[in-house]
Amino acid sequence: MQTPFVKMHGLGNDFVVLDGRTQAVPPMTGALAAALADRRTGIGCDQLILLEPSDAADFRMRIFNADGSEVEACGNATRAVGLLHGRPARIETLGGLVSANPGDNGIAVEMGVPRFDWAQIPLAYAMDTHAMPVAWEELANPIAVNVGNPHVIFFVPDCDAVDLQRLGPEIERDPLFPDRVNVNVATIVARDAIRLRVWERGAGLTLACGTGACATAVGAMRRGLVDRSVGVTLPGGTLRIDWRDDGQIVMTGPAAESFRGSFDPEHYGVNR
Repeated sequence: MQTPFVKMHGLGNDFVVLDGRTQAVPPMTGALAAALADRRTGIGCDQLILLEPSDAADFRMRIFNADGSEVEACGNATRAVGLLHGRPARIETLGGLVSANPGDNGIAVEMGVPRFDWAQIPLAYAMDTHAMPVAWEELANPIAVNVGNPHVIFFVPDCDAVDLQRLGPEIERDPLFPDRVNVNVATIVARDAIRLRVWERGAGLTLACGTGACATAVGAMRRGLVDRSVGVTLPGGTLRIDWRDDGQIVMTGPAAESFRGSFDPEHYGVNR
């Protein structure tokens, strides 16, 4: 029995989407998600996305990183799913309810209200999240934000000069972060522009991270470094982030469908 999938991406951050709203899909486990995400022996993706019926929203979105870990939120995936759905939708995630609205300028996603309290990140113990008194080599005094998933943001003179391939996994798995953490290094270009690179929890270096762009923009706004509407440029392209007066973060950007296909779950050790 073949299971259909849709391969999609948002600024190069790519996804395998399984739509379980109207069709049968294999029981999802971390091992199966990791096997499908493998770029040599699977389909290949940064995240595996599973859509399911929901009593609280139009549908539910579950998100599995390439290592098989299930996570709370993914901004780029929300845009991709919004494109696939084709009309405005409220979406249930482990990080809370979000909305996706297709439009002429891409998919606008209401990502919710950011959280800054140390216990909401979460951190292992209490500290000021506005300028955390910690450092990893040249990366020091980050700001911590939870935008459905946990992020730390370091503002540096040149984000491209940081060895994020080496420092990213060390910070991600530091005992300070009991749920691990996404690591962002950002450079302020102007009052309305930020450059950003992200080490994504469970996925590694990525071309784009929607929640990272949201967390970084809000962190920069909270420190007074930028205005309330900014373009955040990642290696894969630029996202527009607005932090509204009601506290909602709105992320706007493109998404695209790459191709469609199917796989046999039995090839991955699953019998439906």
